[in-house]
Amino acid sequence: MAVRLRTLSALGIAAGLALVAAPAAHADGVVDPAPIGPNQFFTGQVNGTGTDGAIQMACFGPLTPGETGHPLSGQTVDVLPAPAAGTADVGYTGSAATHIEVGFGAASTTTPVTLGFYAVRAAIPTTLVLPCAGTGTVVFTPAPGSPTARPATLAVRYVPQP
Repeated sequence: MAVRLRTLSALGIAAGLALVAAPAAHADGVVDPAPIGPNQFFTGQVNGTGTDGAIQMACFGPLTPGETGHPLSGQTVDVLPAPAAGTADVGYTGSAATHIEVGFGAASTTTPVTLGFYAVRAAIPTTLVLPCAGTGTVVFTPAPGSPTARPATLAVRYVPQP
């Protein structure tokens, strides 16, 4: 009986570890949060989309060329696991990464957002200074870096509020 109990316990622990090792995808497309780790492909999202991302800007009234402003609150970024690289916007964590740092255009060196888990949204800081209108990029960079790491880049539109 003791041998049978130890065997069942070992199987239960192994099954539990398997669930922690990779994010679980449900039939509805939802991914359970799982830690970001080495040697994983990923994609970035802005406001829940990985294509044609838009950041709503607190820029009101007539705009002048080159005008900057701040993102409106309530907007997010996150990363999702991806199949092996097939497009330019798929990143790779490389041999060392345990998290992803998210940079926003020219502001990328001042206020990165750090993501430690897949499918967990983080707020876009409203303190960022970004263009009121036009296009830009959001870069999802694996950290710590390694020679095999590759960032994912998402093209975004900056949309002023009317």
